[in-house]
Formats: sequence, structure tokens, C-alpha cells
Amino acid sequence: MNTDKPVYIIPGLLIGNAQRWPDKVAMRKKDRGIWQEYTWGDVYKKVKYLSLGFMALGLGKGERVTFVGDNEPELEWGIFAVQSAGGLTAGAYPDSIPSELKYIAEHSDSKFAIANDQEQCDKFIQLKNELPGLKKVIYWDPKGLAHYDDPLLMSYDELIEMGEQFEKEHPTAFEDSVASIEPEDFCALYYTSGTSGLPKGAMMSHRNLIKFGEGTVYKCGVRPDYNLLSVASSAFIGSTFVATIPCLLTGATLNYPEEVETLVRDTREVGPQLIANVPRNWEAMVAMTEMRVMDAGFLKRLFYRLFLPVGFKRADFSYAKQRPNLLWRLLIWLAEVTLFRQLKDRHGLLNARVATTGSAAMSPDTFRFWRSLGISLRQIYAGTEAGYISGHDTDDIKDDTVGTLVPGVEARVSHAGELLVRSESMFRGYYKDPEKTQASIKDGWFHTGDAAHIADDGHVVYLDRVTDLAHMASGESYAPGYIEGRLRYSPYLKDAIVLGDNRHFVASIITIKYDNVGRWAEKNHVSYTTYADLSQKEDVAGLIRKDVDRVNKNLPASTRIKKYVLLHKEFDPDEAELTRTQKLRRSFIEQRYKSIVDAIYGGKEEIAVEASVTYQDGRKGVTRTVVRVRSCE
Repeated sequence: MNTDKPVYIIPGLLIGNAQRWPDKVAMRKKDRGIWQEYTWGDVYKKVKYLSLGFMALGLGKGERVTFVGDNEPELEWGIFAVQSAGGLTAGAYPDSIPSELKYIAEHSDSKFAIANDQEQCDKFIQLKNELPGLKKVIYWDPKGLAHYDDPLLMSYDELIEMGEQFEKEHPTAFEDSVASIEPEDFCALYYTSGTSGLPKGAMMSHRNLIKFGEGTVYKCGVRPDYNLLSVASSAFIGSTFVATIPCLLTGATLNYPEEVETLVRDTREVGPQLIANVPRNWEAMVAMTEMRVMDAGFLKRLFYRLFLPVGFKRADFSYAKQRPNLLWRLLIWLAEVTLFRQLKDRHGLLNARVATTGSAAMSPDTFRFWRSLGISLRQIYAGTEAGYISGHDTDDIKDDTVGTLVPGVEARVSHAGELLVRSESMFRGYYKDPEKTQASIKDGWFHTGDAAHIADDGHVVYLDRVTDLAHMASGESYAPGYIEGRLRYSPYLKDAIVLGDNRHFVASIITIKYDNVGRWAEKNHVSYTTYADLSQKEDVAGLIRKDVDRVNKNLPASTRIKKYVLLHKEFDPDEAELTRTQKLRRSFIEQRYKSIVDAIYGGKEEIAVEASVTYQDGRKGVTRTVVRVRSCE
């Protein structure tokens, strides 16, 4: 194996780390309350024999394997094993319904699948007659599968045994396979979130993914002694470039929380130096903090209300790159000791040297809140197809930009205001879709579909999706995403979609945070039965109106929200209202709730709605209620 090639092939990085740090902890997984550790030597051995097992099953170079399951070391081993055998992985989100899983396995022409547990195996068993090309489903968690005798299923242990036997017959098969891999070989298909139409499979090579991860290492300063946290699904490319690849590039330890419910506690125990999260999670943590303060005793509420303005002053000093005077330094220290240190510890941020957000726009209010606590939250600007474009540097963070370009990335803005980029982390095209590939990549430049401009200081200023930039009937433009982000900075408001394109005023359809609003209702003696009932209470409408007014104060008069509706249900990815990465499917939502949109702009005060609901077990139901149109004037 050439010594230069492993630098830009994923199994080459793994082999190099196993040779350099055989006893260093590479991955850590919490299981039944105990952290299980795996060294680089352990990971290499698991990957090698899983890979040989795939070869024994007949996985050929360039063939595809679908994976679905929770983030755990075993899933990563399986992905590395497929890539070491020269194959490609295609990821599905663990909460994918069978039809979504079928689409990915069928579209990718997957020959094999990797599954987490009984739940995911059941989906494949249900689909096996519809996926004739699927030969085996290999699972790693045997709980509940002891009495299954379907020949489609095989355990990790069985695959490893097969790999060990295969090595006896082909002693150099693993090494020969890795040596045959080129940096430009495809190794993964990442399916886009599908905000417009069916998901598309973005083809990524080893070099693409490693260059992607190098952006994180450069912008975030990841080091071998860092603890990283794997939170986002491995089907999402964000998990790859902020966690998996930086782990391979630097030798940092990758930690896997036990469950979603234990994430905060597990994060506190790990104390990661790099925290990467999506805007919704950062906003949710702010909302959680506000709710805990409301439920706290008098003294804690007093400290919070007293010292939070001190934190905001610290944020102002930071924005202005000014050093506080002695009095302010003393107040900030007192606030840190009394309040901020405990708040950061509560969220597992006590050791955080770098905190990032990306994948969607986030309210400046949220940035300012975390800056007030002393967390230098910074923006990552990247995309499945575009690669790592830009990010904030430690000493150059501006909340109204998405940072400066990553080294090696070229960018320019078209006459129409669209950002065009090219780099080595950029994808290679859409699988089975040359027409869309040609439409998105022209003369080597990827058309991001984002409206942006590049400031004189090199910072990229993101505005919105080109297709989402809206114009009122008067011709005045506004950015719905910006308004939606400001609305979500609330402990009571979960989601919002802003309307107004080609209309005479701006309006919004809003969903409430059921748990938080429910607590507020109980404290204020507002009785309710269901989500739909609670959402239509006059007291709740008044509560949300305060947040709408807060946002309106910072908007031009002509683009302020004039009317809003509290939806009778949450937006749901199972009903195609959200993508699996929690992005709003704007056009779909507007069409689905057309009767509500028409009522808002038709001058009606209320409308009877009937909506179909898909439950987790696949059953469908219907909800009926009366939704009221609220005015802000």
C-alpha cells in the first residue's frame, strides 16, 4: 500500500491511527450506565473482520450497503468495513418509516444492509419481497431477535466469524482491498433532506469526505486530546464532518451517548471540548433554561434576572472586541461564579472550547444568549453537495455572518445573487441523476441555491434560500427564514412558517411547545385536554402574541407579522412537513394547509380544519378542530 494514499482514504486513516495509537481510546459508548471503551487497536480489528466478512458474502468494489440505526460504535465499524472492502454506504435515518427505507435501499441498489436492532430488522423483513436485490441484513444488537429464523438476517458476530475464516483462505485480502482504493473512489451516498421532491443521493469520494472533515479540524482546532460527541444521525453528513472524520484525522476520542433521554447527563460526564449542534437544539436549550428558571425558587430567579444583563454586557464587549474595565470584569466574574458556570455545567458545556451551529439559520438572540454565558458559539456553513464552505475563526466571530471561507474553497456570487462554490470537499454528483448533476454543477462551480454576498472583510453573509426569498405584492422583499428564526427564540414557540409572498401583508402559522406551554397553563390555572385544545386557548394566544410583538419590533413596518394562527398540531416529518433533519418543507406546508392560508388572507376569523395524522405504528387517523386567526393590529 502506497504511503501517500492512506492520507486521503478513510480506511488508510484508520490503519494509521491503529499503528500510531493502538492503546489510545478511539470510541466510547455508554451502555447500561457504564462507559465502554474501544481503543484504535480494537476498532481496527473489528473493522478488518467485518470487512472480510462482507467480502466473503460477495460484496464487490463499488457495490452499495444501506445502513439504518442509532449512532453507536458498531454502526461506524460497519460503515468503515464496507468502505474498506471498496463498497459504498447509503444511510437512512433511524426513525425512517418502511417506505422511506425502501426508497433508499432500492434507489441505491443496495446488495446488503446494516441494521441496529429488532425494530430496524422488522422493517427489512416487511420489505423483503419488495427488495429482491437485498441479500442479507446484518444486525449488531441481538435483543429480541433470538427466535428469528429468517434467512435474510445475520448477526455481527456471525459476520466476524465468516471474516476470520475468509482471512485463513485469503491472508492478504484486507490489505489488498485497502491498497486498491483510490482517493477519488466513491465511498458514500448521502441522501439530501428532500425539501423539494424525493431525496437525491449525493455521491462522495474518500477525498471529498476527508477534505470536509479537514475544514472542521482547521476551523475548530480539534486536537488528539479532544473528546468529541456523536449526536446527529450518521445518515446526516454533518455527523461525518464534525465528528467521525475529525476523529480519524486527529485521533480524538468519539463518544456516543446512551439514549436521547440521557444526552444531557452523558454530555456532562464526557465534558466534550467541541460541541456541534443544529439551531433547533441550541434554541431548545435556551427554552429549557427559561422554563427551569420559571420553576425555580425565588432566590435562583433573582440571580438569573440580576446577572443575565451582566452576561449580555459581556456579549457586547465581545462583539465590539473591547476589554471590560475593572468594574465590569468584577461583575462578570461574580456572574460567572454565581450563575453562568452552573448553567454551562447543566448543559454539558463546562469544558467546551468550541461550540458550533449549522444546517439552518439561527436567531441572533440565541447567539447573544450563549455569548452572554461565555460560550463563543460560532457558525458553520456547509452542505451535503457544497462541502464545507465557511466558518467563524476563534478571534473573528460575527453573528450576522457565517464566517470566512475554509482554505481551498473558492466562492463567488452570481448576477442573480446566488452563491457559487468549488472545492475538494464538494460532492461528485447525484446518483442516477445526471440531469440534476449538470443543472447544479456548471463549469466546475456548484450552484448552492443560497442567496448570499461576500463582505469586504471576507465574511460570507447568508440571506436565505434563493427560492425562499419572498416579495410582497408591493415589491418589497423579506427573508422568511430570518423571521422564523427570531420567532423560535422563545420557550413557548416550537416552529413557525412565515407567509406573505406576493401578498399584501406578512402572516405566520405557528406551533407551540406543548410541554412548556402546558406547564405555563397549569401555573396560570388554564385548563385543557389535548394539544389542539391548548393551542386554541385565548390565554395561550396572548402568550404567543408577546413573542410575535417582540419580533415585530425589529422588523420594518411593512414586513411585520399582521396575523398569525396557532396550529392544532405540530409539524411532523412522518407527514412530510419536516425533513428528517428538521427543516421545514415550506411549499408542502403551504399547500397542505391551504385552507388556513386562504382564511388568513380572506379575512376570516376562524376555520374548521380536518387533518390526517400518521401514527408511529403506521395507522392513520383524523383530527378535527376549529383554528382561530389572530390579529396583531
